[in-house]
Amino acid sequence: MGRLLPEMTGRGRDATIIGSVFFFVALALYLDASVSLAMQVTMGYCAWFFLGLMLLGESTAVRMQVVVAIIFATIGEYFASVYLGAYIYRFENVPAYVPPGHGMVYLTAVVIARQALLTTYRQQITWLVLAIGGVWSLWGLLFAARGDAAGALLFAIFVYCLYKGRSPLVYLGAFFITTWLEVVGTWSGTWYWALHDPVLGLSQGNPPSGVAVWYVMVDAFALALAPRLVVAMRRTHRRLFKRNRLPSE
Repeated sequence: MGRLLPEMTGRGRDATIIGSVFFFVALALYLDASVSLAMQVTMGYCAWFFLGLMLLGESTAVRMQVVVAIIFATIGEYFASVYLGAYIYRFENVPAYVPPGHGMVYLTAVVIARQALLTTYRQQITWLVLAIGGVWSLWGLLFAARGDAAGALLFAIFVYCLYKGRSPLVYLGAFFITTWLEVVGTWSGTWYWALHDPVLGLSQGNPPSGVAVWYVMVDAFALALAPRLVVAMRRTHRRLFKRNRLPSE
């Protein structure tokens, strides 16, 4: 974990990132419930700008992780939403702010993961997450008017990732930010989840209770691939530097 996350930065900067992302995610999703397609594009430009500002103080490793997360998540968005129809945005597209938004969400999970509060009370926070997700899953599976068998399955996978995955602190951080954005996004009507999962045919809530696991998969992919890309990039840079360097006289 230590080699994947940057050194501790100032508490003020981290708090600003966390607070800003939680606030602007809610604001953007609320506004997108009624804005035009052209305004969606404008929101996308704004999201890229603010993501760039947030990354200024981060290490090369984290920046590469964010890039990988954006690419992987965007491919997943088009496959799951546009192609499969697992969930549908208002304009049946992938809004322009979603790719940079995934970058912000990933960065927020990383920033939450490096907080002393999370590392100090890791077990207690893990129990809290399991309690929230467990109650939510059981409600959707047994009592909710709209069944959520898919959510219960996804939450079981999330629990497995939490105990067997390589970066459980990041996954805990992802649970909080992604649960927040999914609840706000579906409540505001920015997108809605189909009644049944298009792959297994299971009933699913709006949103599914275990939806955080999809973001966890993005995080895991970014954490696994980014270090290799950083090493490859540095090797390529050294080779190009040696090739272009003039021979000494």
